[in-house]
Order: sequence, then C-alpha cells, then structure tokens
Amino acid sequence: MPNNTFEDYKIAVKKKYEEVRNSEYFVYLNNPTRGRLRNLCWELFLQQNRNQDDLNVFSTLLGLAFDVTKRNKFDEQKDKFRPIETFFKGETDPANVEAVNMAAILVDLEPRPFNKFRIHNLFPDEIKGDDGVVLVNQQKGQNEGSGDLEVFLDEKEREKGIEKGIIEEKKHVEVKESEEVTESTTEEIKSTPQAINAFVSIQEKTPGKLNKRIRNTIIGLGLVLFIGFPVIFFAFPNKGCMQWTGNNYEMVDCDLKAPDNNIELLDPNQINMKRIKVCDTTTFFKSDKPIVFYARSRDSLECFNQIGYHPERRSQYLRPITNYMVGKYVSNKPCK
Repeated sequence: MPNNTFEDYKIAVKKKYEEVRNSEYFVYLNNPTRGRLRNLCWELFLQQNRNQDDLNVFSTLLGLAFDVTKRNKFDEQKDKFRPIETFFKGETDPANVEAVNMAAILVDLEPRPFNKFRIHNLFPDEIKGDDGVVLVNQQKGQNEGSGDLEVFLDEKEREKGIEKGIIEEKKHVEVKESEEVTESTTEEIKSTPQAINAFVSIQEKTPGKLNKRIRNTIIGLGLVLFIGFPVIFFAFPNKGCMQWTGNNYEMVDCDLKAPDNNIELLDPNQINMKRIKVCDTTTFFKSDKPIVFYARSRDSLECFNQIGYHPERRSQYLRPITNYMVGKYVSNKPCK
C-alpha cells in the first residue's frame, strides 16, 4: 500500500476542521483568526498532557518551547498562526509542514504529525490470529504513540521480514516433505536386483579415491567461505540510510558519522531527488503537467526534479512550478 502524501494530509486536516468547527471549541474555530487560533493552542497545551510529537511541532513552528511561565513570549507569535487561519478559510494551500501539523493539533486529527500520517496505512489496524479471529493490532498503536518514528519503522520492517521468512520457510518445508514422500514411494517400487546392483557398484569403488574426493571438496568449500565472506562484507555494506550531498542523495551506511548529522533513513520516495539549475530555456511542463518543483529562497527559486520535502529544510514541502513563478523568477534568466 503506498504512502500517504502531504496533499492527503492537508485534505484530512481540512476535513477534520469542518467536522469540529461547530463543536466544543466553536468560539475559536467557527470564524478563525490568528489570535483565536493562538489562544486555542495555548488552552489545549495547558489542559492536556501533550506527547513529544506535539511539543516538537510547537517548538519548531513558534521558535520556543512550551512553558506555562512564558505566556507573554508566546502571545508575540500570533503571526505564526496566519497560514493556519488562511488554510482553514480555504484561502491558501500551505507548504509549511509544521503549520499543517499545528493545524492537526488544533482539530485533534489522528494520526499526526505528517511523518506518522504518511506511513499510517502501510500496516494493518487488525490482524488475524491462527484461529481466524480478527484482533486489533495493539503493537501498531503502541509504536505510533511512542514518539520514536525511526524505531517504529525499523520494527515494522523487521516484522515484515520475519513474517515473510516464516511463510517462505513453511512453503520450503511443505515442498521438501512432498519430495521426500515421492522419493520414498519411487524407491519402494524399484526392483530388488537393481538395488543390489547399485550397492555392489558402490562397494567396488576404491575407498582411497572416494576419501580423497571428499577431502578435496571440503577444502574447496572452506576456501570459498574464507575468501567469500570478507569480500561480501566489505563490498556490500549495510546501506540502509541516505545523505544529501548538496545536489542529490547518496545511499550510505547508517553507522556513518557525518559532521552536519544529515544522515537519515532511506526513503524510496525521496532517494531520487536532485537539485536542478533552471533558465529561460528549461522545460518546466510536459503534457501541461509540471515536471519541476520549487521552494522559494529569498529572491530566487530552488528547483528540483520531483515532489517531496526540501532535503535541507525538511519542514518545507516543495511545490509544483507554475507559469506565474516561471514568469516572475526565470523568464529573464539566460542559461550560463
């Protein structure tokens, strides 16, 4: 099952907003303003014990940690809620992941934040026991609520591998048993003279040659194992992570120590992303669909070959290029 996208996440948040806007927090959500949303945020964090994910969203978006003694400092961050206000009103389509994460907190959308929503449907909510009874997958809920997304992903991938191994082993045993039954039946119907002849033929072989052949085979296998394992170990390290080099991702060993600590788990949706240089002759659309994606950086555009999060600013999600952005930033930019 494919990952949920950032667009799916925003649709889910907006749908949840429409469901709760006239409920308990009507006064804040029915006609949202940045001031009302700010006050709702404070009230929610005061009343409820927030998990580490929500606290991380709070500090990343507002630039300060939640502290009940710092209300005045928090009140100064009213403009940080403007993207959420216009999002709820349907006026804008936010690209800031953390702003949408905060919107999810305000309407109590689960699962959140986006990183958990993205992988939520990869694993079943229910599992079937050996007796056919459908059970709730409690382990999934425990892992998702732990606040440690990387551990959650690792455990699920390992569980999938174990389950696959068990199934394959079971199939192998069944095939092997079937083959043994077939061979046994075949042996029983062989004629007695043929069996005796085969036995006599084996006994007539020279014992010295047979022992020498076995000894050579053992020595050959030992050399293959002795030489092969180091070659495999050093030639094919465990490259389960990726690192942004400035223009593209490279697969690296997860144990690699990087000065800027930019090693992250391998993401098949992100690994092929590349930074591209654009100019007034660049092809931005194919069959009227954008094939370039951008993020604004001061007075220019950073362009990439696919949709996804910004590799150097993961809270910022890339947008599809538009004719307006091409005309504003690229139309008068000759190729160098």
